[in-house]
Amino acid sequence: MLTTYWQIFYSNFIANILGYGGGPATIPLLQREVVDEYGWFSNQEFSEMVALGNGLPGPIATKMAAYIGYDQGGIIGSIIGVFASVAPTIVMLIVLLGILLKFKDSPRVKKLTQIIRPTIAILLGVMTYEFFFDSYIDVGIIHTVLLIVAGYFFLEIKRVSPAYVVLGALIYGAVFLGG
Repeated sequence: MLTTYWQIFYSNFIANILGYGGGPATIPLLQREVVDEYGWFSNQEFSEMVALGNGLPGPIATKMAAYIGYDQGGIIGSIIGVFASVAPTIVMLIVLLGILLKFKDSPRVKKLTQIIRPTIAILLGVMTYEFFFDSYIDVGIIHTVLLIVAGYFFLEIKRVSPAYVVLGALIYGAVFLGG
């Protein structure tokens, strides 16, 4: 069983460290490992796993890792698979944060930060506009404006936890929008 755990870790780690570009880039690499290398799944089973993973919320790489790990090694295999899929990101984050902290007082790093902040603000603004527009198209202006105003009121004026505001919006959607 220890060999299986190692194979679960190795297949997910390799696919995620080499799969530059996120979950979709890891899919063919993961297929090579679990279908071709270890023979755990047929191509048909793997394609069904990808379809199921795409249908569920969240990153596909971790969902597939959890499924593969569980199928081959139970709960422990699932935990190992998920850890292996996020381990490359954790390693890179630690390395990059170490470098950033080492050079945090550098004028170049400060300039980079000044450039990145407005870029992130613009990206968040565009994303907000797209969410608003999609919401307007899907549920209408009245519900959209009501949820925006209520969200602003509870988050900024009443200082309610965002978790409760999201929960309230979900309940509102389920009751009034037929969710």
